[in-house]
Amino acid sequence: MSTSSTERATGPGATAGTPRLPLAALLALATAVFITSLTETLPAGLLPQMSADLRVGESATGQLVTIYAIATALTAIPLTAATSGWRRKRLLLTAMAGFAAANTVTAVSADYVLTMSARFVAGVAAGLAWALLAGYARRLAPAHLQGRAMAIAMAGIPVALSLGVPAGTFAGTAFGWRTAFLGITVLTAVLLGWIMLAVPDHPGRRQDERTPMTRALRVPGVAPVLAVTLVVVLAHTILYAYIAAFLDRFAMGDATDVALLLFGAASLVSIWAVGAHLHRRLRRLTIAGVLLIAAGATVLALFAGHPAPVYLAVTLWGLGWGGVPTLLQTAAGDAGGDLADAAQAMLVTLWNVAMAGGGIAGGLLLDHFGVVALPWTVLVLAVPVLAIVLAARSHAFPAHRPQPAAR
Repeated sequence: MSTSSTERATGPGATAGTPRLPLAALLALATAVFITSLTETLPAGLLPQMSADLRVGESATGQLVTIYAIATALTAIPLTAATSGWRRKRLLLTAMAGFAAANTVTAVSADYVLTMSARFVAGVAAGLAWALLAGYARRLAPAHLQGRAMAIAMAGIPVALSLGVPAGTFAGTAFGWRTAFLGITVLTAVLLGWIMLAVPDHPGRRQDERTPMTRALRVPGVAPVLAVTLVVVLAHTILYAYIAAFLDRFAMGDATDVALLLFGAASLVSIWAVGAHLHRRLRRLTIAGVLLIAAGATVLALFAGHPAPVYLAVTLWGLGWGGVPTLLQTAAGDAGGDLADAAQAMLVTLWNVAMAGGGIAGGLLLDHFGVVALPWTVLVLAVPVLAIVLAARSHAFPAHRPQPAAR
């Protein structure tokens, strides 16, 4: 299959010269997104087994997720700046090779410190990958299909959370947690070959085109997008990280897998809708996403313990959340303009700061106020997010999205 961004449609009814999406390349990027998301979150589903093998407590084992997020937050901006001149394909292959190495070490390590070090390396690789993938997807597609291209690439996130983590947890329980991490290594090895064969290359920035990363903050629209990213991811993580504890408190612990499946399925619907309408309705979709997340949190807060409302709540939550990565990365890219890579790197940094902060804040809320505080906190945090989106109508979330420049 040709992977050129100017690939021509030849099926029935196609118009000669009509460009279409390079699906083989975009699905490779989606698989890369899947691997980054699964690598980050899988330890959460394997805590008891990993804790026993590494001979540390479950709380210490839980820091395997935190160290990954911290590594990404610390390194995304400096590494993106340092590698801005690299060709994009070479950089993507380097990042994915980092995942293969880190997950292999994690799978064979019997030492907690070594495992933590491997997780830090995986987080560094994630910082490189996340800052690269959104812009790469945009560059692979013609201007009017860039929203759909990003939606396809970002589909790896809900697939990892709704299918990858449960499947990895099942494999880890049935065959040992090390098998789950080796499985990710095998998938990454396949992906490396897939990238080499199917993903077109693009140049990095020339020396005379490079500018300080912090200049992006002064570009109108970038700061509001970053503020929304920080708060909305914080809100989401506070609840998502402890959803099993929340459901267990209301005697629905056995339904956690069903709830997560509904959340993931709704997220996929959201990604499809965002991809189909992003080109013209970024602002409306962002507002709708925030309102749906708030609605889901409200239903959870008021009707927890009743299965039907809980399932409705996680479905609303998934419908709101699924398109958020695509919406925010598109908004950052549009607002950043020529400094889009810098804006994306800062978005990745704040995203992971918010994930680490959400885990900590959710734990504190759980200890001091109980699980009932979690959905109410999400609802409170949704208020400033909505206010920023509504106010930032000129540059960050414009009523009429500017036409992307053709690549």
